[in-house]
Amino acid sequence: MIETAGKRIDKRVADAQLQRESWRIFQIMAEFVEGFEKLCMIRPSVSVFGSSRTLPDDPWYIKAEQTSRLLSDAGFSVVSGGGPGIMEAANKGAQAGKSPSIGVNIELPREQTKNEYQDISLNFRHFFARKVMFVKYASAYVVLPGGFGTLDELAEILTLVQTGKTRRIPIVLVGTEFWSPLLDWFRSTLIARGTIDPNDLDLMQLCDEPEDIVKAIFDHYETRSLEPSEAEQEILLEL
Repeated sequence: MIETAGKRIDKRVADAQLQRESWRIFQIMAEFVEGFEKLCMIRPSVSVFGSSRTLPDDPWYIKAEQTSRLLSDAGFSVVSGGGPGIMEAANKGAQAGKSPSIGVNIELPREQTKNEYQDISLNFRHFFARKVMFVKYASAYVVLPGGFGTLDELAEILTLVQTGKTRRIPIVLVGTEFWSPLLDWFRSTLIARGTIDPNDLDLMQLCDEPEDIVKAIFDHYETRSLEPSEAEQEILLEL
């Protein structure tokens, strides 16, 4: 028996737990290696996010499909979470275009089922490994209406860009009516209380139409390269 924090624990149980956790390291490494191998040549790419619950006849589904088709024809690989809803729409539109359609799938107890429109398909157990793949090779983020998962990905990229842990890329929020209340709260609460700077809102832009989304991405790269600079590549190595 060993004692920790005033509690006695069977050493055999502790050793078994440690061994199990140690083996998880190799599972995590395998996810990263596979992701790097399959995605390192997809540049330029755009990561598209949105609700898994959006139905095919929903205007947001249709807009996601149209946007992804335009991006694909413009030479961007499209990366989605690989599931249903907006993710399916993104992969479907991309696959109909000229560039690869990529699904970065996650194993979940419910909701997540793999859509059929993926040219390159990856499967992850760990959210954190999957999130790296969304960011590492992305030239832009396109964020359609969604729930907690979509907000999580939005907060992740905003934090990484804000703190300089990844390069500055376009972050396009699709749907003025949907996102404006959140941006208003950012202004009235976060900026007002000093938890973010006013210029942090410049990290995002609002668009409503597929053509405007694509234009916003090209406008961002009008005076810079789609490919990361040497300095940006060094930053991405430590992502």
